[in-house]
Amino acid sequence: MRVLIVEDTRDVGEAVVTSLSRAGFACDLAGTLDDAEEALAVQAYDAIVLDINLPDGDGRDLLKGLRRSGNQIPVLMLTAEFEVTARVEALDGGADDYLVKPFDLRELEARLRVLLRRETGRADNAMTIGALAFDESGRTVRIDGAPVQMTRREMTLLSLMLAHRDQILSKERLFDGLFSFDRSEVGTNTVELYVARLRKKLAGSRVKIETHRGLGYRLVAEDG
Repeated sequence: MRVLIVEDTRDVGEAVVTSLSRAGFACDLAGTLDDAEEALAVQAYDAIVLDINLPDGDGRDLLKGLRRSGNQIPVLMLTAEFEVTARVEALDGGADDYLVKPFDLRELEARLRVLLRRETGRADNAMTIGALAFDESGRTVRIDGAPVQMTRREMTLLSLMLAHRDQILSKERLFDGLFSFDRSEVGTNTVELYVARLRKKLAGSRVKIETHRGLGYRLVAEDG
């Protein structure tokens, strides 16, 4: 999943990116509203973590602009303000959730996963398809009860494809979900490598990844 972090305090922003990256998210960091708008102009995101107080304005203005344009991307606001009024204004302005600074990075990750599950219509972190059991928060995969070892990016790819089960995802969409802007040494063909690896690890699960030439890939259950 691709997430835009809009946070001007460098150490906070980098800590969030590091934590979420370890959890399998592809993250881009913007330190100003201008940087965020530039990123949004060229990249689609699954969610935004948005600070309220930024050097060149109020994060709530960016949020309002997104909602006015019809963009319903999940937005989690960060605020150092404890006043209820500020939090209510953020929620009324279209925010899906908020965290008050300082916050625990584990809570940020958990709240972000809730927003993404809500967006895809899932009720919880765990799902079972065929013989495949996937627990997103626990970062575990089992086939017929036996654990399957996966790398961070393999796990991210599986999570992304499960979230869009039965939908064809383009190679570019998968690439964006796996890598942030800092990806100069890799190309979209890298997706083929990860799909091939994931196919092998899903053997025996009754879950398969179809290749739709010129369109992308689709994850489906073999038994329907």
